[in-house]
Amino acid sequence: MKAISTAMLFLALTACENGSPVNDNPTTNLRELVDDLGLVGTPVTAAHIIPNIADKEAQLGMELFFSKSMGADQDSACVTCHHPVLGGGDDLSLPIGTESDDPDLLGSGRDNQLAANNPEGGPPVPRNAPTTFNTALWDQVMFHDGRVESLAKTVSANGAGAAGIRTPNSTSFGVADPLAGQNLVQAQARFPVTSREEMKGFTHEAYTDQTIREYLAGRIGGYGDAATDLDDTDYWLSKFQDVFGPGTATELITEQNISFVIGEYERSQVFVNNPWKQYVEGDDDAISDEAKAGAVLFFSNQSEGGANCASCHAGDFFTDERFHNVAMPQIGPGKGDGDDGSKDFGRFRETGNSLDKFAFRTPSLLNVEMTGPWSHAGAYTSLDAVVKHMSNPQVAIDSYDFDQLSQTEIRNLDQLVVNTQEARDAANFEIAEVDFTDKQVDDIVAFLQTLTDPCIKDRACLAAWIPDPAVISDPNGDQLNAVDAAGDLY
Repeated sequence: MKAISTAMLFLALTACENGSPVNDNPTTNLRELVDDLGLVGTPVTAAHIIPNIADKEAQLGMELFFSKSMGADQDSACVTCHHPVLGGGDDLSLPIGTESDDPDLLGSGRDNQLAANNPEGGPPVPRNAPTTFNTALWDQVMFHDGRVESLAKTVSANGAGAAGIRTPNSTSFGVADPLAGQNLVQAQARFPVTSREEMKGFTHEAYTDQTIREYLAGRIGGYGDAATDLDDTDYWLSKFQDVFGPGTATELITEQNISFVIGEYERSQVFVNNPWKQYVEGDDDAISDEAKAGAVLFFSNQSEGGANCASCHAGDFFTDERFHNVAMPQIGPGKGDGDDGSKDFGRFRETGNSLDKFAFRTPSLLNVEMTGPWSHAGAYTSLDAVVKHMSNPQVAIDSYDFDQLSQTEIRNLDQLVVNTQEARDAANFEIAEVDFTDKQVDDIVAFLQTLTDPCIKDRACLAAWIPDPAVISDPNGDQLNAVDAAGDLY
């Protein structure tokens, strides 16, 4: 499912403010930088209540997350674009949700049917699938353009406060959606099922966002328009009763309860125990000398010989949760923006503010090594290419390597340069262009690799977040047991 952003998600790896050129010999002591920035090694605070994957809510959410019953045409699931083994994403530049040639094949080799609903072929989803890892730690926005966001508390004349979550279903910008749910992740979880290309498909277009959610709830519960879609809805009712207590299907299997438990599953995916955390907490040997040099570049200001990456990738979560135009390459079908509809204007689509055009959410860099391809459209497939882009976007645009893309038939590649150049030339472009040496690029990449929690490289460690086909068997046959191009289970 598309979360967020989701995410939306470019990788801004250098300055978000102008400064002097980066030099080769930053002298700032890394320990001093860590102390000066107030880093503690973990973004998890007392305000973050993290579900345990063993919780009954997260367990039910996991089953629904892996169920093609949640796709209107029963050919896609949330996990289609967000598998734990694939870094909480899909390992593709641009996702392929509905109408795939093989619904259970995820990652490399997944393709879209060349059909009436996709006559041009290629991946139909316009933005990269952001990772579901650490979604519980986002406090402000979800999705690449922040179309799900926490609203600041407003105070009325009598002192009463009000806050909420804005979503695409809000009546206007800045207005809370009364059905958004209990947190940002639940609010996000309600939207992939409303997208034709992601999960809704093209045979249920008459349904609105809310009625398609209710249709799917009825399918799971065996009531309403989809009452006869599944053979065994008692299977699901018993599971909802285990979580929510006694009640009928219409009382318990609601779109609100479905999105809540799916959100709890996603929110349980917190992976922050990485070598960098160990270093910040005092273990000098937790990371290599190359990674330490990269960290100094990352955290130092340009006037100090650094790259000023932390001006956007701030704090222990490595994001300011704001939006920046760093001219990441525009590839794919676009969002209908510009004269020919091939562009994606990002945050501007939400705010209408010209200074938000081509701006996208700063992604967290935790586990970034495993969450590529990178950028809001997945235009880069290696971290060193991203770092080089952030060093000098103009050079990167002019010399973009199309061979790095593993997917065929990605649309608008012939317009990449002109579309991206418009972002580079926009008034809100934020990069002070310099040139990293190859050594600096390698050092920054080495530092970024220290942000990876070893668990997400270990299939046995991730097993708790993946249904075991031998144990959890949906009697309706809709559990998506994902395979790779060789037919092996993930």
